[in-house]
Amino acid sequence: MVQMLGIMLQGAIISLEVFFLTLVFSLPLALPLAFGRMSRHRVIRGMINGYLLIMRGTPLILQLIFIYFAPKYLYKALYDSFGGGSPEFWQVLRFVLSYDRFTAVIIAFVLNYAAYFAEIYRGGIESIAKGQYEAAQVLGFTHSQTFGRIILPQVIKRILPASGNEVITLVKDTALAQTIGVAELFHAAQNAAAREFSTLPIFVAGVFYFMINWVVSLAFTWYEKKLSYYT
Repeated sequence: MVQMLGIMLQGAIISLEVFFLTLVFSLPLALPLAFGRMSRHRVIRGMINGYLLIMRGTPLILQLIFIYFAPKYLYKALYDSFGGGSPEFWQVLRFVLSYDRFTAVIIAFVLNYAAYFAEIYRGGIESIAKGQYEAAQVLGFTHSQTFGRIILPQVIKRILPASGNEVITLVKDTALAQTIGVAELFHAAQNAAAREFSTLPIFVAGVFYFMINWVVSLAFTWYEKKLSYYT
């Protein structure tokens, strides 16, 4: 039991790394995507809409497989077609396109969750009454001051419940990392279950996921109460 818990704890650490790195990169990336989604320029808006449609319209497991394997096939196709020229160029290109499994997981998760957070941001920004922008302009606030000091705090308050749901989903989605061989928590539980001929490791993995999501739920509840004066 102690050995099994030790192995599963290592898998849980990998799951937490995927979780935190996804949030660190996807949350800021979602903001320019949301602004692009609301852009007045048709080309920018069309490109962002296409990106969001692909990310939200295809399974994350498929995106994981594509992002890990596609660059290797792309390099081979390019080298077979344009194999001449500088060897240094092909070495650099191969280095750029040949990332490891964990990096592929982070890229796929960030691109996927940034699309969902972008739509949450957009909904929050568009829910703010236009009169607040006009009032801030009359008071002499610049556009950046208006957004940073007046709009953004209200947006954060309004999008917290939806963002909390996505973050909880992210905790569970980390199990998909095993699709391309990353030994996260559920992968470790499956291996332990097969080795011990027992379903106990699967149950223990469920407890791990529950505890992580419990902490996430508590954090969002605390933050919602802290922002309760924006009512």
